[in-house]
Amino acid sequence: MKSSCTNTKRHKPVTLLAVIIILMAFANDAYSQVEVEPWGNLTGIRKHGQLFDFESSIKVVNTNSKHVTSTAKEMQQPHYKRVSDEEQQITTRIDSLFFKENVNDDGAGKIKVTIQMTSHKDTILQGVYFCVTLPNVFLNADLRYSDGDKRELDHFIKAAAAEYDDNAKEIEFETPKRKLSVKPGEKSLIMVRMDSIHNKLLLYIPIKLGDVKNGEVVAKQFTIEASGDVDETPVNLALNTTQQGRAFEGLGGNFRLQNPKMDPQVIDYCLQNLRVAWGRVEMPWRFWQPDKDVDPIASADSGKVNPAVKKAMEMAHRLDSMGIPIILSAWFPPNWAAEGKLNFRPVNGIWGNKLNKENMDAIYKSIADYIIYLKNKYGTEVKLFSFNESDLGINVRVTAQEHDNFIKGCGAYFVAHGLKTKMLLGDNSDATTYNFIDPAMNDAAARPYIGAVSFHSWRGWDNATLKKWADAAKKLNVPLIVGEGSIDAAAWNYPDIFQEQSYALEEINLYTRLLAICQPRSILQWQLTADYSPLIGGGIFGNNEPLHPGQRFWNLKQLSITPKGLFAMPITCDKSEISCAALGDNTKGTYAVHIVNNGTTRQVTLTGLPAGVKQLNVYITSKTLNMKQGHLLQVKNGGVNFKLPATCYATLISQ
Repeated sequence: MKSSCTNTKRHKPVTLLAVIIILMAFANDAYSQVEVEPWGNLTGIRKHGQLFDFESSIKVVNTNSKHVTSTAKEMQQPHYKRVSDEEQQITTRIDSLFFKENVNDDGAGKIKVTIQMTSHKDTILQGVYFCVTLPNVFLNADLRYSDGDKRELDHFIKAAAAEYDDNAKEIEFETPKRKLSVKPGEKSLIMVRMDSIHNKLLLYIPIKLGDVKNGEVVAKQFTIEASGDVDETPVNLALNTTQQGRAFEGLGGNFRLQNPKMDPQVIDYCLQNLRVAWGRVEMPWRFWQPDKDVDPIASADSGKVNPAVKKAMEMAHRLDSMGIPIILSAWFPPNWAAEGKLNFRPVNGIWGNKLNKENMDAIYKSIADYIIYLKNKYGTEVKLFSFNESDLGINVRVTAQEHDNFIKGCGAYFVAHGLKTKMLLGDNSDATTYNFIDPAMNDAAARPYIGAVSFHSWRGWDNATLKKWADAAKKLNVPLIVGEGSIDAAAWNYPDIFQEQSYALEEINLYTRLLAICQPRSILQWQLTADYSPLIGGGIFGNNEPLHPGQRFWNLKQLSITPKGLFAMPITCDKSEISCAALGDNTKGTYAVHIVNNGTTRQVTLTGLPAGVKQLNVYITSKTLNMKQGHLLQVKNGGVNFKLPATCYATLISQ
């Protein structure tokens, strides 16, 4: 499948003035827009690209006021869709209360939120509230109730550490630089509370007070307006090329086959239009050897190969034939290799199955036989092996010590049978479960079998947590691999979110931070198949548009053009709205800088470039720019100045 994106590098340079006009046009296009999470929480309103943040939620409060259930990530099973350019809709439920939330954006910093609640059961409650959590900038703000019943509150008063109630038409919070107002559709009780634990101001407006009856329907409307100063001050980036960290080989991808009808078109498109540096494929273990006493290699040689196994092996071979190193991961074990009945869903909140300790030697042999057959039949070498997310049990579940024992046992079996395949330490479900790798990391007997450290990036994005993984790889002197890269493990439930600018920007922002903090060998996108597809249409998720790249795909493509094998280098930025990562090779004189602008259009100065760098190619991806290649930037005295458009991903690569 051919695409125009393969010709991106051939665009003729346009004048710098034309680039600025394009970028400014985009900035005007991004004048104002609301950001909505797919579970219904608003996270702020962007004006000229700058996010004026706050967070809304729906809270259901029990009669004792101690049991509160809120809309939040992975706490419900919501459905999200964009109704139009101006309107987004979320449907969700909390117990027997069903909610439909519509968010309309007027493009001028004002939004209208309509919430309809339907009760499917008689329920005793203290109340159901629309709640707004304010950022810390409003802790010392003035607040005002408009047209309130209490005369003493019908003026500006300090908000910090205060609790105020009034029946009013509107409430406003104001600082010298920021203003936020919330207006119910009708005069209503409006409550301000201080969350002393998190040091946050909370605003509560009732959707329904007291008990609810089966079949009761309540609808409420709220108008929210945000305004303030847009920070357009210049940005300073400082590159330090004197320190070379670990090498980044490039963007990778997961190729776990799950949709025979839809997967091929996405896989073909991605492999034809991306430079894929690493690949991860499934070992369909339960189909490879369903019977412990039947030799799987002999069975395969006689033509009795399960179709899922054949396709998975062909996928591995395809990647290997392109020079892409392979990680082989097993999800479901065969019955004989597991304790008890296989759990395809959590049982009493527990995922997966323990390995059958009575059959460990047979387990080692079964896995090794698969790798040997793949090598002998297809000529494909497997670099690394893992159980997928075994810390959680998706779907083999082991303890940290059992993980250590398995690495030693299976690793030794591989060596004894002439396999070069090494074990992947971790392959954890999240960055947060880093203690899972401690026993093996501190076990000298396990180290010879560990080929790399891996975690999945679904959760745990703070700097301190990410640094623990970087430190683990450094301690073992092995590569770090982000085995599954993305930001929301539940997004397949509401796939419309994949087309939202907010999702694309947050995803590439995380990848840029991973490059800077973790210094990974590769970040493997979940997935480069129809599952979590970076492409739009083709019948995927019910969208019958012709298959075409979306903003997420262009972000990935832009990341994938990073020259192979550059080393992580320190880079600093003086603005919190900017994320950046730098890579380079002083012997080759090649450098790449990745920048994510989470704010408005800014003038940027980059310093610290070596004397040999005279020009930089620049690529921009945003809601309206698809890896747009601009005019060559001229470097003078190790520095360069350029304009960075609002809410975009930019890449600079030395000429």
